[in-house]
Formats: sequence, C-alpha cells, structure tokens
Amino acid sequence: MENQVRKVEMSETVADPTGLGLLGLAIVCFVVSTSRVGWSGPTTSVIIPWAVLLGSFAQMIACYYDFKKNNPFGSVVFGAYGLFWSAMAGVWLIQMGAFGPELAKGFDVTQLAFAFVGFLIFSIFGTIAALKTNKVVFAIMFLICFLFFGLATDLFLGGRTWFFSLAAWSELFISLLGFYGSGAVLVNKVFGKTVFPLGSAIL
Repeated sequence: MENQVRKVEMSETVADPTGLGLLGLAIVCFVVSTSRVGWSGPTTSVIIPWAVLLGSFAQMIACYYDFKKNNPFGSVVFGAYGLFWSAMAGVWLIQMGAFGPELAKGFDVTQLAFAFVGFLIFSIFGTIAALKTNKVVFAIMFLICFLFFGLATDLFLGGRTWFFSLAAWSELFISLLGFYGSGAVLVNKVFGKTVFPLGSAIL
C-alpha cells in the first residue's frame, strides 16, 4: 500500500510551470504593447492568435500545474490572466464583427472599462501576494496595476488620453520583465543554480 502511495506521489510530480506562464504573458504583452505604442499597426486581427494560444492557453497550462504543485499564487494569477486574454480575444472579435453586426453595434466600452477595474482590484491583491515571491514577479504585478488603471481610466475619459500611453508603456515593460523571468526560471532550473537572479522575496 505504501509503495502504491509513493508511485502516485511520483506521478504527480511536475516541473515548475512558471517559465511557460511568464513566456505566455511576455509574448502577448509584447505583441499588444508594440501596437499600442505605435510600433506596428492598430489592427487586432494578428494579435488574437497570440492572445488565445500564448496569453491564454500557455498561462492556463501553468495555472493547472501550479494547482497540482499546491502553489496558490501561480495557480490563481496565471489562471486569472489566462482567462483574461481569452476574454480580450472575444472582445476584439466582437469589435471586428466576427459574431455579427448586432453584437458589434451593441459594444459598450464602459462595460469593458469596468472589467478592467475588476482586474485592477484583483491585481492589487496579486501585487500584495507577490511580496512573498520574488522581485521580478512583484515588479510585473506592480506594472500590471498601472496597465489596468491606465486602460480603465482611458476608456472612462473617452479614449486615447495620456492614460492610454501609461498603459501601453507599462505593458511593454511587463513583457520585457516577463521574458527575463521566463528565461531566468528555465536557465536556473536546468543549471541547478542561480545564473540569472530573480531577487529574493520582499517580505
């Protein structure tokens, strides 16, 4: 019986999914932010696949395996932002008329702004929890708060205010930190030592 229990425990052992989750976040934020700061076109048609497959699917995989590892921070945060990017893909498809003219006609940016406020509230709690992780993850969460604050405020004010620029540049730095964090987790795990530091927990 004891041997059977040990076999089950071994089968449930999984690698750290943080690198994949951070990569998914980094890629989609990089694609979206470069559009928002004007380095590429304003269209969302090419962004949607990256939002679904990297922003959503990759983070949901990380969420699932963090649940198996009993990591409440990674599981909830990756899950929340993974679902967020699926929702955003749906929003962009509605705006583009993919689900018919009636849905596109009834699109309400104020409702989207309130959704951003909801994620801002969640992100504040996530930032507090990140104080127990490492400095890179904390910085990402801190910038995510600025991202949602900027997006929500911009929509409430009618769009294309300086708050939009605040959100765009915050998102770009989120992506750069995400790339570093993902790479650091991968290299550090493979080498079995700290090659690229992530910084200790603040608290």
